[in-house]
Amino acid sequence: MNIKYSCRKWLGFVGVILFTIHCSLFLVSCSENSGTEEEFAKWQEKNDAYIQKLAASAMPKYLTYSKNTTISGADATDYVYVEVLESGSGEPALFTDTVRVAYRGRLIPSPSYKDGYVFDQTYLGDFDWTTAGTTKFSPGETGLRDGFSTALQNMRVGDRWRVHFSYKLGYGTADHSDIPGYSDLVFDIAVYDIWHPGEKRPAFK
Repeated sequence: MNIKYSCRKWLGFVGVILFTIHCSLFLVSCSENSGTEEEFAKWQEKNDAYIQKLAASAMPKYLTYSKNTTISGADATDYVYVEVLESGSGEPALFTDTVRVAYRGRLIPSPSYKDGYVFDQTYLGDFDWTTAGTTKFSPGETGLRDGFSTALQNMRVGDRWRVHFSYKLGYGTADHSDIPGYSDLVFDIAVYDIWHPGEKRPAFK
């Protein structure tokens, strides 16, 4: 009898512990979700206002290459808005070219990220032409966002731009990895090289 009682008591004690752990994890999960919701509260409204503010400014802008204005007129969300940080020279990239770039992509500012949450980048810290990591894209490659592709097709070697574009030229209204739906995107892009199909380039160092 004493053994059975001890076993029941022990199992009951374990059950209480497991229940407590379960409740704690649930509360942590709820807390994390609440934090995420607060971070991106009224997110679509904020992102729509962000683009409208850029549209009302004197910032240079480029119509997205994917917009056919003969079918319908363009609005604020059809443009890529540009801050020129450094100017290069030569001809801009064509749709079929290859472009070597360094970049950092982020969201618009939010409570915890005054400069915008960084979701992708090829370099850390401040940008430096000599040390930044790079990668290469073709403006016409599948999967490249229209806003990013439009920027590349207007940039020359030596250009470093900060480009802003609407979620309509980015990942749209659905969540994408750690990018919430309705997120306007901000990219710092530096162009190192541009070459045409069939041209060769040595290994980049």
